[in-house]
Amino acid sequence: MKRSILCAAGARPNFMKVGPVLDQIGRGGRLDGVLVHTGQHYDAGMSEAFFRDLGIREPDIHLGVGSLSPARQVARILELMEPVIARIRPACVLVVGDVNSTLACALAAVKGGVPLAHVEAGLRSRDRAMPEELNRILTDAASDLLFTTSPDADENLAAEGIPPEKIHRVGNVMIDSLRALEGAARASDILDRVGVRERGYALVTLHRPSNVDQEEDLRRIVEVLAETARRLPVVFPVHPRTRACLADRGMLAGLEAGSAIHIRPPEGYIDFLRMMMGARIVLTDSGGIQEETTVLGIPCLTMRQNTERPITISAGTNRLVGSDPRRVLDAVDQALAEPPAHPRIPDLWDGRAAGRIVEILERIYA
Repeated sequence: MKRSILCAAGARPNFMKVGPVLDQIGRGGRLDGVLVHTGQHYDAGMSEAFFRDLGIREPDIHLGVGSLSPARQVARILELMEPVIARIRPACVLVVGDVNSTLACALAAVKGGVPLAHVEAGLRSRDRAMPEELNRILTDAASDLLFTTSPDADENLAAEGIPPEKIHRVGNVMIDSLRALEGAARASDILDRVGVRERGYALVTLHRPSNVDQEEDLRRIVEVLAETARRLPVVFPVHPRTRACLADRGMLAGLEAGSAIHIRPPEGYIDFLRMMMGARIVLTDSGGIQEETTVLGIPCLTMRQNTERPITISAGTNRLVGSDPRRVLDAVDQALAEPPAHPRIPDLWDGRAAGRIVEILERIYA
């Protein structure tokens, strides 16, 4: 009888990481993968489209948590996961990334007496005002297996007293999804549908509370978008919570009226990957996009004061620019004036990280 690995995911960044692992578990044949979708992201553009594009099978269990405050969301997922773990009794619970679902499912595993594995362990921004930072620290502290993407992650865990035998550098499973779908992305006609040309636009994604929750911060973002659009067209797939913040403060209509700013709903993974591949520059506050643009060689301006992925700066195309409009626009001008960078792709970011993860899981649990 095969032993089960319960793979938990709940938000858009999770799906790109859990998909390749599930696929490799199925190919190995020595373990059984059980997929639990918490429902943290429930919008079709943030969930169903990603499952379709990434070829992830329907979840075995869908908790349907939906939109709640962070504390209530964690509590509700923990409450619903407890009987799931008790019923399945998996050999291991595997969580990915750093969202609320990651922490909640990690706590459920620990309380249920089941070993815990964390994919993308050890990333640190050193900013505990960032909700994801606490999720990362707490999940890592509870984990039995910590799968890391880079040397700095290994060093962070060692500094926190994690025994070295628990730490396994396997590479970046997010790049597995990128490499697997590059061909499909190149065939996408999304640029024609949007009305932009190759290397002729800026791609923007913004969703973090530090950028969009407060009106003053949001007005700075709108100023950056308007000024960037004077230099080249802007394509802006708008996260649902960002759209709500813009609409509530009366800023959305003005952006939609601008002919050089293309306001879009959230895109599926294949179309969004094509947008990244074709962009002249990317402005973002996302974590994963810093990694993807490094591999693609696209200049990335991260509108944050810190990053948990410093290797994208030292080896890649990423640059921290904050949110001050003058500083951001100076960086935009510099990026437009320079040829695209030729990054050094970090070791093990080769599209085969999931295979290394499953090999370790099979060795321990099969």
